Amino acid sequence: MATPVVTKTAWKLQEIVAHASNVSSLVLGKASGRLLATGGDDCRVNLWSINKPNCIMSLTGHTSPVESVRLNTPEELIVAGSQSGSIRVWDLEAAKILRTLMGHKANICSLDFHPYGEFVASGSQDTNIKLWDIRRKGCVFRYRGHSQAVRCLRFSPDGKWLASAADDHTVKLWDLTAGKMMSEFPGHTGPVNVVEFHPNEYLLASGSSDRTIRFWDLEKFQVVGCRSVLFNPDGCCLYSGCQDSLRVYGWEPERCFDVVLVSWGKVADLAVCNDQLIGVAFSQSNVSSYVVDLTRVTRTGTVAQDPVQDSRPLAQQPAHPSAPLRRIYERPSTACNKPQRVKQNSESERRSPSSEDDRDERESRAEIQNTEEYNEIFQPKNSISRTPPRRSEPFPAPPEDDMATAKEVAKPSPATDSQFPVPNAVKIPQQVELVDEDAMSQIRKGHDTMCVVLTSRHKNLDTVRAVWTTGDIKTSVDSAVAINDLSVVVDLLNIVNQKASLWKLDLCTTVLPQIEKLLQSKYESYVQTGCTSLKLILQRFLPLITDILAAPPSVGVDISREERLHKCRLCYKQLKSISGLVKSKSSLSGRHGSAFRELHLLMASLD
Repeated sequence: MATPVVTKTAWKLQEIVAHASNVSSLVLGKASGRLLATGGDDCRVNLWSINKPNCIMSLTGHTSPVESVRLNTPEELIVAGSQSGSIRVWDLEAAKILRTLMGHKANICSLDFHPYGEFVASGSQDTNIKLWDIRRKGCVFRYRGHSQAVRCLRFSPDGKWLASAADDHTVKLWDLTAGKMMSEFPGHTGPVNVVEFHPNEYLLASGSSDRTIRFWDLEKFQVVGCRSVLFNPDGCCLYSGCQDSLRVYGWEPERCFDVVLVSWGKVADLAVCNDQLIGVAFSQSNVSSYVVDLTRVTRTGTVAQDPVQDSRPLAQQPAHPSAPLRRIYERPSTACNKPQRVKQNSESERRSPSSEDDRDERESRAEIQNTEEYNEIFQPKNSISRTPPRRSEPFPAPPEDDMATAKEVAKPSPATDSQFPVPNAVKIPQQVELVDEDAMSQIRKGHDTMCVVLTSRHKNLDTVRAVWTTGDIKTSVDSAVAINDLSVVVDLLNIVNQKASLWKLDLCTTVLPQIEKLLQSKYESYVQTGCTSLKLILQRFLPLITDILAAPPSVGVDISREERLHKCRLCYKQLKSISGLVKSKSSLSGRHGSAFRELHLLMASLD
């Protein structure tokens, strides 16, 4: 009897170090599903081809961290918004800056390209939405109505409307022609993170931190921590990227078709190509990509349709029960038709191009890191058949793939040379096949021990949190160190690392010995946290420490100076101890090796 072959529905494709510092934003090209753009705290925008290790192009010009990035539909232009509120548009095929747009007073949270016109929409922490004309280099219109940061913007497929999602728990729909709000959907009870239009029908989906997805105008249903949503290209279902899972939803009536476990954590963006869903996630300076084989995922159901009455007149009546119940977007036949008509500000309100803008654009560069891949993607010999193609060559299977826990028996699926390959299957001997009770027994093993560990950790964190709420950061760190549990120290440092202003000299004296332990840990996350903390200390305090130690002794008694001198001497001694460890690890390969090499350069003044 032939033994069954087990294959995976979802797998991790790749992990790369995308920036020298933390990744703050990313986006997938929806046309190809192969082009990835990342924005980082290093003020750069980097372009990557999925499953290839090298950066294709690095775009410079921003002077503050890049908070939002977006590719246009043909993947020829990219727009990036920064923490300072500036927006830059690059032409990828020409490898040059196209426009610099200034006007927001706070960081840019969301961006989107108009599907047919030369327009870009931007949403900001300043609560404003702005529509920009790329050709004229100016703000066309400002939409006001949200009371908190605007987290997501999407143009409708026909280019007539703009949907916005914000931290004020609302979704708003704006009419570009009239220049005013059409509708407000206030049903969410938490910040709304994402909004997406159905590709064909008058249907809108939104996902929120309140753990719900809502179809407008349909009833809500519960999901677990929605991070990203995407309609299937034919509009048959909605994909929801949740914490470590992909959920597939339908509507009329609302129901969940399928759930696929994917270890992507908090997924940031999704794209579909060739019956495969590509998901990307980022953590600190790393970006990971994942693949879900959609031929093995249920995308439709047999539940009877529940008609929904629409008060608006239909463009045409359904010819049969399976026809759409809503109006269909009317798209122009080509992008060269009559330009999109939008409401515009008066001439006095528009911002004219200035010499400062011109200087910014001269200082912005597109650095081609990999000429061969750049020419392949952005300068194809035949400009009509632009690459990356819709149907591309298969990607190699990941080098390591633990299939021991796989539980699915492979279903027949059409194999095409355009798909990401499923990792090599393994054969499961028939004699080791477990019945349900035995399987549950195996799963329960070690569960009690893990519960004890997590309960203890939770109790320790509650102790530290009680001190933290008093506002005494130093004492809370001291209490975490006193618990003698590195996991608690890591949890606390991950919070402190997010705000450099929390660091003080006396805090360094407590943390540095813990950093030395973290750098020697067998856990990668501990090492990464240790590197991040040490980098912050070196950048913020090493010049101060060396200056104070090199200064001549003061005349008379200065108690505060003596205390500061004592702290500097203690920190210097601890840094000297750590420098040897950093030097020994700087020869490592991979992302940790590059982190240690950067730290070694920062510590050069200690030698």
